[in-house]
Amino acid sequence: MKSFPLLLSLIAYTVTAAADVHLETTAVAMRDGIKLATDIYRDESVGKAPVVLMRTPYDRTKAKGTAEKFAKAGYVTIIQDCRGTRASEGVMAPYNNEGQDGYDTIEWITRQPWCSGRVGMMGGSYVGAVQWQAAAENPPGLAAIVPQATWSSFYRNIYLGGAVRLSLIAGWIAGNTAKPEGAKPVDMNVALMRLPLSEVDDAIGWPMPWLEAFLTHPEPNGFWTRLDLTSRLPDLTLPALHVVGYYDFFSRESVGNFMIMQKQARDAATRQQQRLILGPWDHGSVGKTKVAEVDFGPDAAVDTAALQMDWFERHLKQDGAARAKAFPPVRFFSMGDNLWHDAQSWPPEGFTATAFHLRSDGKANTRKGGGRLSREAPIKEEPADSFRADPANPVPACPVTEARPVKAAVWGPVDQGANEDRDDVLVYTGDELKEPISFAGNIEAKLYVSADTPDADWAVKLVDVRPDGFAQNLATGILRGRYRESLLQPKPLKSGEVVEITVDLGPCAATLAKGHRLRVDICGSLFPLYDRNPNTGEGPFRSGTAISTEKVHHKPGALSRIVLPCRRP
Repeated sequence: MKSFPLLLSLIAYTVTAAADVHLETTAVAMRDGIKLATDIYRDESVGKAPVVLMRTPYDRTKAKGTAEKFAKAGYVTIIQDCRGTRASEGVMAPYNNEGQDGYDTIEWITRQPWCSGRVGMMGGSYVGAVQWQAAAENPPGLAAIVPQATWSSFYRNIYLGGAVRLSLIAGWIAGNTAKPEGAKPVDMNVALMRLPLSEVDDAIGWPMPWLEAFLTHPEPNGFWTRLDLTSRLPDLTLPALHVVGYYDFFSRESVGNFMIMQKQARDAATRQQQRLILGPWDHGSVGKTKVAEVDFGPDAAVDTAALQMDWFERHLKQDGAARAKAFPPVRFFSMGDNLWHDAQSWPPEGFTATAFHLRSDGKANTRKGGGRLSREAPIKEEPADSFRADPANPVPACPVTEARPVKAAVWGPVDQGANEDRDDVLVYTGDELKEPISFAGNIEAKLYVSADTPDADWAVKLVDVRPDGFAQNLATGILRGRYRESLLQPKPLKSGEVVEITVDLGPCAATLAKGHRLRVDICGSLFPLYDRNPNTGEGPFRSGTAISTEKVHHKPGALSRIVLPCRRP
């Protein structure tokens, strides 16, 4: 049987890129004949060498500096434009062909005379996801990966608690889709408010079938099956370095992938070859110290290229000295005291689930209200807190400023004060801390709620209030009411019925110093980072809306609380 892909014999050019490093550009044919533009950086004085591969939709030539660095370190570096992007042939269909194209590219690499037979992959976000997609195909020679801030389930990339990451996916597809001639996009502030969701692409200015498809499949059903690789991870025999930040929308996915590989991989050696680096970053600031409005200090800086180099020295070159150095499976950053910690697993040992109860006299609206956060649970009836969630006036994901309009909402830490002054935000604040408090692990909110509409959202933020009043969001989650029991089988809310829900706030580690206060904010939206809930339960093809009166209950038998993994004394 004839194997694919084949190397085209046409070499576009060969030039000197840097001292002793030469760049050769060629086209590699995939199994269906589509040719992908591929740059090869290598020191021609080296015979066979391990290969580092990066497959990107964002222009392979922009990775020149990274490619030369690895080539100078004794690797052959391959940078390739993904199908349908930049100089590669074909049509760009997000993630649709990356598994087989990754397999075909790696198979071709291992046949080249300069390849030692060992291939590693690196990159983040889309460039990280293509690593998992290729790995799931079990290509010959793939020996290590470094998936930074990415997913193994595309559904969980886009949705959380049944709500869709609207501005993220709309902006990404609009920016990576060819605009028809004469198309004039409208203001994204207006476009992101369009209902039904199925028409958001039209509101942006031109049809985008992929966007419409992603926005109109809110359940993780068969539509997403091809791009759900999670169940295949335990079968991989592959060292992986996982890197992500707490404020990254991929934090749950990246940390979850590490946990699966470390605890469920069927191969014992693979379980020992996983590492997680978990920092205070959002998606665009990995390795940096300043994230949105907070500077986490010089220790937050991480040289991700050095981490990658060390990983490949261990697992591609199989360097004896590198392999002899022990490494902690988990290295996580604690916000507040801004210190790094080592652990054997995530969640780390030494922390215990601790409940902080929501309390009030029924008037927890705004930070000036009577909402309290207490270690003591209520022992008698307390009136429920309520707010009106109006889809026409959603609570923004972060406070809007002149420099940060609604469409420019960020994932990172910003002062929440302006949002906490809204009457449709419940605010529960703890007493001033007399001693520091530290926590590390995955955070949840266990809430007893009700609404007078068939559907409603509950958005929850954990906040650190500094002595100067700056209210820093530490962790955030959202749950759409109809998905409270199952993402696959939505169940409408019954008006006034009290139900228990669990809101996932993701991984987080922090130390709040003496004088700080712990706070929890609850509202009905995080727009436009997540789409607004119309509250009707009618789905993404309908435009009707309803104002929902949402309640949070806290009384014996209905103890609403945030659960933090606190350090044991």
